[in-house]
Amino acid sequence: MKYKELTTKTEAEVRQLLIELRLKSHDLSVKLRLNQLKNTKELGAVKKDIAKIMFYLHSQKGKQ
Repeated sequence: MKYKELTTKTEAEVRQLLIELRLKSHDLSVKLRLNQLKNTKELGAVKKDIAKIMFYLHSQKGKQ
């Protein structure tokens, strides 16, 4: 996910995406502990996407 993609979405859409990514991160971390995850880089990518969304939300809060 690119940062520019977040700027085109509404705040509600971004918050919903954040919830979905947090659930996906949890599922991937459980699979990693159970040795069921084949692509371990996917968990890192999801965490980076969560960080991008959090940064975007905090930067929008500062602009108000």
